[in-house]
Amino acid sequence: MPISRKILEQIGRASWIRRMFEEGRALKARVGEANVYDFSLGNPILEPPEEFFEALEAAATDRTPGLHRYMTNVGFLETRTAVADRHALESGLPYRPDHVVMTVGAAGALNVVMKALLNEGEEVILLAPYFAEYGFYVDNHGGIPRVVQTDAHFDPDLTAIEGAIGPKTRALIVNTPNNPTGRVYSHSTVEALGRLLEAKQRELGTTLYMVTDEPYRALVYDDIDVPLVANYYRNTITCTSHSKDLGLPGERIGHIAVSPEAADAAELINGMAFANRTLGFVNAPALMQRVVAEVLECTVDVDFYRRNRDTLYDALRGLGFDVQRPQGAFYLFPKTPIADDVAFVRALQQHHILTVPGSGFGTPGYIRVCYSVERDMLERSLPVWQKAALEMGMEPPKARAR
Repeated sequence: MPISRKILEQIGRASWIRRMFEEGRALKARVGEANVYDFSLGNPILEPPEEFFEALEAAATDRTPGLHRYMTNVGFLETRTAVADRHALESGLPYRPDHVVMTVGAAGALNVVMKALLNEGEEVILLAPYFAEYGFYVDNHGGIPRVVQTDAHFDPDLTAIEGAIGPKTRALIVNTPNNPTGRVYSHSTVEALGRLLEAKQRELGTTLYMVTDEPYRALVYDDIDVPLVANYYRNTITCTSHSKDLGLPGERIGHIAVSPEAADAAELINGMAFANRTLGFVNAPALMQRVVAEVLECTVDVDFYRRNRDTLYDALRGLGFDVQRPQGAFYLFPKTPIADDVAFVRALQQHHILTVPGSGFGTPGYIRVCYSVERDMLERSLPVWQKAALEMGMEPPKARAR
């Protein structure tokens, strides 16, 4: 056997997102890309803002010696200063550059955090539905994922979380705006979650970390205010990237920000610097560090995603789908009209509509529909959605009412 049994087993249950992406590529090759309606992969469709290209050009033509050499594992001081200043401005907390580690995207950040935090067999709570790779990130570093379902509105179920926290619990991963639901946790929800963890820390005599995954923080609609978790809980570690807000998923640039009020903040940063190096990242890409430091206040055109959300949400609701209106990110997470979400995904695939089953996010009975797609494709897909819904016996709400 050329690869380990563990990796072979994990490949077998690996991310449905990538699986559907690969199946979509094969389908496009067979029937033509224009005849496939691909809502599977959360790949930002928008190009970066103009300010990014201006900063990139300036950085790429700078011939100052040493700019492309190794730097400290936590990243350039000037970049960490810019990041810390932004966190301090938004939160009112005294973030400094030594609270920041520049990373290879949010995925790199989460792996660095898990590597630095976890002892073998310790548990990390995942709130389902959750990003499909979280379980693998925890397992990478000897941890055990402990899955807790959210409530009917995809908000944290505090009672269930309280019951899941035990002596082996080390951290809770919070993802808001959420992938795959688009849910944004309210200030009161985050405050209650912080109070719960504080109480459990006192009860168990341990330190519990709230690890936030925030790549969609800037992608919110309808004047929704996204709470800063660090304002409600001291032991917060923020992980994020610029894959979504600047449209840079391929550049792999993100960061970790440890709350200045977190227990053992300096030791945490030291451990994360070591993990950044020994996981093989060494440091975040030098060129991108210099570029993003200049454009931290910029975002892509969020209104494009809002228009796509409104069109697809209204269309699916009109066809009879039970789906909540996303408050952020760029996903819908409708219930499937049959219990088997994988079978429903396969049925949609017969109409060349590509989605991802909720099973891949820890919540069967739903599908994820990504609306980070070209507007023309979305509009062309609407009659195909209608045809698929009719063939599967779905009824619009008005028809059901009669």
